[in-house]
Amino acid sequence: MIQILDSRGDLPERVRVQLRRIAQEYPAEAEATVRMICERVRQEGDTALLAFTRQWDCPNLTALEVSNEEFDRAAHQIEPSLRNAIRLAIVRVRRFHEAMRPRSWWLEEPRGGLIGQWIRPLQRVGLYVPGGRAQYPSTVIMNAVPAQVAGVTELILCTPPRRDGSLPASVLFAAREAGVSRVFKVGGAQAIAAMAFGTETVPRVDKIVGPGNLYVNLAKRLLWGQVGVDLWAGPSEVALIADESANPAFLAADLLTQLEHGEESRGFLFSPSEQVVHAARQAIEQQLPLRQRRALITHALQQSVAVITRDLDEAIDLANEVAPEHLSLMVQEPWQWLPKVRHAGCILLGHFSPQSLGDYLAGPSHTLPTGGAARFESPVSVETFLKRSSLIAFSSESLHALRDAIIALAQEEGFDGHAWGATVRDVPNPAPMLRMQEEDMEAQP
Repeated sequence: MIQILDSRGDLPERVRVQLRRIAQEYPAEAEATVRMICERVRQEGDTALLAFTRQWDCPNLTALEVSNEEFDRAAHQIEPSLRNAIRLAIVRVRRFHEAMRPRSWWLEEPRGGLIGQWIRPLQRVGLYVPGGRAQYPSTVIMNAVPAQVAGVTELILCTPPRRDGSLPASVLFAAREAGVSRVFKVGGAQAIAAMAFGTETVPRVDKIVGPGNLYVNLAKRLLWGQVGVDLWAGPSEVALIADESANPAFLAADLLTQLEHGEESRGFLFSPSEQVVHAARQAIEQQLPLRQRRALITHALQQSVAVITRDLDEAIDLANEVAPEHLSLMVQEPWQWLPKVRHAGCILLGHFSPQSLGDYLAGPSHTLPTGGAARFESPVSVETFLKRSSLIAFSSESLHALRDAIIALAQEEGFDGHAWGATVRDVPNPAPMLRMQEEDMEAQP
């Protein structure tokens, strides 16, 4: 069961040390395995993909790419309620990201010309969706729709097949509805390597996004530079900040919502109310037996912590220390406390913004920074799929006005070529000056 700490009695630094124990070590043998997989895919292409997929997922797999017939069959297998839910999620995610899409811009120079920023979408993006014994149509939506809004030309998707070689109908239906161009039955580190290097069947992409297990994330980390990647998407994390107004049943439900993602998930509850903390723990004990994944949740609860804090300020301070993937402000005046939150992937405000709303239908992508990375990373969004190029277009008059400053900086740094690059454009006939520079060079000892 969840551990309860009391910062009123413990030294605050002791509490902080326990909260920081979320960084994952990468086993040396796992990294060696991933390196081997990536190298084999680079050298052998489809042969390696088929070998690894037959070894770990589907023993009889013959074709890597999903056929049109499989897409059509999946569309007929989807229940109407699920079909409508997927389409509603796509509409809401698209609406959110269309509102945040940045635009190219420029500033005019007073003497002519401009400076600015030119924004263009990536050409081809690879989406990774976990699979095997589970199905995640929501992960398809949360990554494909922002890419589509950004204007990405081609979206491909890799996900591991089931034992019989099939993929979940919900994943295929979501992929088709969200604008994915091609889907491949390949998972794990080998899928990341295939999209990074390209094979006979799987095209090389410019960037890979999407969550995965340790091997997937290690492959993304090792291949960064060969291909762009989104962020480290490790085990799920949730932090709840609660005052006396919080409903313990809501707290328990939201904690269990994220912990059912896997046994490595972690939950945090911060509250100055001892009564709320103990009531939430009782609610967890009541709700846990009702959850289908209670074995996984039980393991995750053993790594989770509830802290009785001195006040709400300290509760938010400790949550900032964790920098959680998901943060809920279950307090009477959440907007009053929001400015104090510095580090969180997704912030849900109030008692009626459950974790499941953020995971499925609210609009923002649920692919979020984990492992404390919210200190410096942002969620996957339309901006994940855009590139920025700086624009510089000066007139002769504008350059002349800045020439002396360019020369001063170039001389300070010892780059006479930089200085000449600005000077030559101010000289009608630079040939005599070039001869003078040659004579100066010859006269130097």
